[in-house]
Amino acid sequence: MTLEIGGAKFKIVSDADQTHLADLAGIVNERMQKLTAAGARSASSAQLLALVSLGLADELKAAKHKLSEADRISRTAIANAIARIDEQLAVDAARPSDGES
Repeated sequence: MTLEIGGAKFKIVSDADQTHLADLAGIVNERMQKLTAAGARSASSAQLLALVSLGLADELKAAKHKLSEADRISRTAIANAIARIDEQLAVDAARPSDGES
């Protein structure tokens, strides 16, 4: 398949879904267009691609941090819930049942 990114055509040989690759190329092209519209008209295609790459890498890093934080919070909440359940089970086990004298 051939993808156009930043005005350059790239022949790609991949097992990846072609629609997915085209969507990814579209994201890169869209961001390049936004940079150009924002005043980066004098930047070369390579400079625009570098800026887009840095922006995407920054977003990926931030998303990984958010995921890690969400994982930490979830694990803490689950551990706390298990501890409360264990405490309640211990209390219930120590309490005499209704049929005992």
